Amino acid sequence: MGRYPVTPDGRYFVAKGRLWRCTNPALPEAERSHWVRELMRARRAVWEAQRRGDEAQLRQARAAVDRAKRALGERGTPWWGEGEDYTGMRVEHTPYRDWWLSREQGAEPYGDGGA
Repeated sequence: MGRYPVTPDGRYFVAKGRLWRCTNPALPEAERSHWVRELMRARRAVWEAQRRGDEAQLRQARAAVDRAKRALGERGTPWWGEGEDYTGMRVEHTPYRDWWLSREQGAEPYGDGGA
């Protein structure tokens, strides 16, 4: 991930104090690259539809974003199998709290989201 701290188990990265699911590390590189390209294409389509005010195109573009994120393992059934999914939750309200609080102050480059 680089810019964002990743939980010790590699399941999530932290942005603005919230957990977001990492891409499935078991995906073959070619498949991962394909879906990342599709995700970027879909996100551009969302932006373009919003700019134009085209609701039908916006629905299609958002569906394409969802398809790509599911293929990458970032949505849907967790790629690690059993266990609760903490996607979108504040770190301090999850079992990752102690790990997060034990980190050096200032380790989160984009702030804590106003916690």
